[in-house]
Amino acid sequence: MSEPETATHVRLALHPDHSSAVTATITGPSPYLARATLFLAGFRQIDDQTMGLARIDYDEPHYADKAARALRDEGVSVEIDTALQEEIDTEWTYGNYPMTWLSREEIREVSAEAQRIHDDIATGRLIVRYHANDGWTTVAVGTYRDGKSVHLHGEDYLRQETMIFDSAAEAIADFTRQPITVRPGPAPLTDIEQAAAEVFAPTPPSTAPTATPKSVAAEELSRQVPAYAASPGDHEALLVHFFTKYEEWGKWRPHDETTIASHESLTLRVEFLHESRHGDNAWTIAAYESPVGERLWHATATPTTPVEIMRVLLDSLSTEDSWGQGPQTPVKNEDLSEASRPLGDEGWPLKVGVRLIDWTAPTTDIAAGLRFDTLVKQGSVLPAWTVWGGNTADNPTWAIHLSTHAPTALIQDIAFELAHTQAYRQPRHTAATAPRLPTQAAAARPPAPAARTAPRR
Repeated sequence: MSEPETATHVRLALHPDHSSAVTATITGPSPYLARATLFLAGFRQIDDQTMGLARIDYDEPHYADKAARALRDEGVSVEIDTALQEEIDTEWTYGNYPMTWLSREEIREVSAEAQRIHDDIATGRLIVRYHANDGWTTVAVGTYRDGKSVHLHGEDYLRQETMIFDSAAEAIADFTRQPITVRPGPAPLTDIEQAAAEVFAPTPPSTAPTATPKSVAAEELSRQVPAYAASPGDHEALLVHFFTKYEEWGKWRPHDETTIASHESLTLRVEFLHESRHGDNAWTIAAYESPVGERLWHATATPTTPVEIMRVLLDSLSTEDSWGQGPQTPVKNEDLSEASRPLGDEGWPLKVGVRLIDWTAPTTDIAAGLRFDTLVKQGSVLPAWTVWGGNTADNPTWAIHLSTHAPTALIQDIAFELAHTQAYRQPRHTAATAPRLPTQAAAARPPAPAARTAPRR
């Protein structure tokens, strides 16, 4: 039986301008499931109808094939372009791959771990503090948002975690004791990372002979901005990822416009409004004393909120420190200091007025901040906390509003994201940030895949 004309359809093909990268063109009236499935497979949004897959191991055809299988399992019609299908059916080996004892599947495991580190750095979950060249490759020290610190060795599809530390101070001290020239932050993009970043340029790929538009796009993509200055991204995919990551949340869709996530404790509830527009709240969150108790606190977020900041808010709901359970007590100075500590540590200016307390970003190009309204009564439904970005606090580009008793730990998590996370700003349609990772001398870079063997049977 042929697919109905209104069914969602995905066409997978090799990217016209970028080596092994893959594009997914989505058509049909309900693209959300297809987008979310592709997002979980590593695809990122390019424009309204197109997503792209650009990896640091040149193995996009393999992962595109896995994505096609996942889409079909979800009932989505999939077409694979002939040239891409040929790449899928052809085994690749790495020329002069340094770990000669590994099988192809074991090499993929190494590459998958390198990709995971790559994505963690790109999304700000892993913050690179210092990097250096040890005479052969790039080494670095970084800190995860959960507190763990690590030493990194290698780059691109060979990067690995070599040591784990309980504290950032211990990791940095051990790193700086080595006989290497240490430099702050991550190093510039490698050639492989730069090529992958170009796939997500905000303008459509060009086949014109001139290289000027492409180089301008590459320059724009290689410039990171703070997460609060990033584009909104794909909130639909974030919702799907949330349900996949946290099994303790139940899903309920009372009608097409709304999806509700309910925690198994029945004391937390998240409501997502599909197709939300300017002036709407895409997200509404509420916490209660008990399944039949009074509401403790609530929060809302606009659809223009950068997806990485929204991700942090949702992730914080998985920890009991962020539930705000217990009796409601007046907000104290210690609560304000603890909630805003990541901003103070990074030198965000503090302004205390008769009514408003503001922490604002120390930048001149794009404004952002955290605000607390001291005149909002305890337990009021009015927002006491405002996290915002763009324009002004009174008329922001995006905003998260939280009631008086919103948990200090949750607000601190968001403040940490404001202060530390970097993302790629795309004027239109950004789903997830492109990578920025350390580099090394070209002579030490591992070779690209080469040498084709017989097709799979």
